[in-house]
Amino acid sequence: MTPAVDVARIARRFGRVQALDDVSLAVGQGEFFGLLGPNGAGKTTLISILAGLVRPDRGSARIMGHDVVADYRLARRALGMVPQELVFDPFFTVRETLELQAGYFGLAGNDAWIDEILHHLALTTKADANMRSLSGGMKRRVLVGQALVHKPPVIVLDEPTAGVDVELRQNLWAFIRKLNQDGHTIILTTHYLEEAEALCGRIAMLKAGRIVALDSTRNLLSRFAGITVRLVAPAVPAAWLPRVLRREGSVHFLGLERHAELESLLAALREEKIEIAELALQEADLEQVFLRIMSGERATAAEAVTP
Repeated sequence: MTPAVDVARIARRFGRVQALDDVSLAVGQGEFFGLLGPNGAGKTTLISILAGLVRPDRGSARIMGHDVVADYRLARRALGMVPQELVFDPFFTVRETLELQAGYFGLAGNDAWIDEILHHLALTTKADANMRSLSGGMKRRVLVGQALVHKPPVIVLDEPTAGVDVELRQNLWAFIRKLNQDGHTIILTTHYLEEAEALCGRIAMLKAGRIVALDSTRNLLSRFAGITVRLVAPAVPAAWLPRVLRREGSVHFLGLERHAELESLLAALREEKIEIAELALQEADLEQVFLRIMSGERATAAEAVTP
């Protein structure tokens, strides 16, 4: 079966910044796929290439088998994209905005589908409101609606819940899950890693323009199985500094591979007379996996990379 998205050896440079460096990945039809990475990792550049907004310096990208450069019309028709930025025309109502977007794809008489989009995005009562009168969260809902109005087989969501309240976030994900169950391919970028863990069957992690992990969510969690220690103390013994995932003032987050290592840590703290103000344990989740990969635990991460 033709992949929904097929990226082969993509590279893109902006001046001295290598935004993407030999990135390859394939997303199967019907997948719910996560694209994660810190700010500046290259996620938005990759998405912009898929959308035809940026051309790669090298490599190719295809949407449902259509090259985004050579066959751009069909590639763009197969893709719906929710951008990170709030981009809207202040002179139209919500319904007019969706109708205008549908017109770009030659669609007319699809009022029933627009009504369904408005319902699922809790915008029915705002259908005749001017775009400039909406709150930031409501504007973002309209952007989601615009991406869906032509029923594309592939939907890219770039931080879709940024600035969105909890209730809408739940409604939005219920709608997106339904679209995925109906066969739509979903590609999600988000800084809410609990969302990615709950929704995505497979995840790619980008760092400095390169893929450093690519595997199923379950495999990523199992590869980095262990526990995280939340330690509130003035310092950490020098021998344990490589285990520090991150630090927030006097709060240290350490990654342990097994519970037996906890006693060694406590012994080192006692030996150096470091007083513990608070100690808490938690099983590794996607946030901790992400932090460990980004902090340089490349040996395990490399095993997860698929050529």
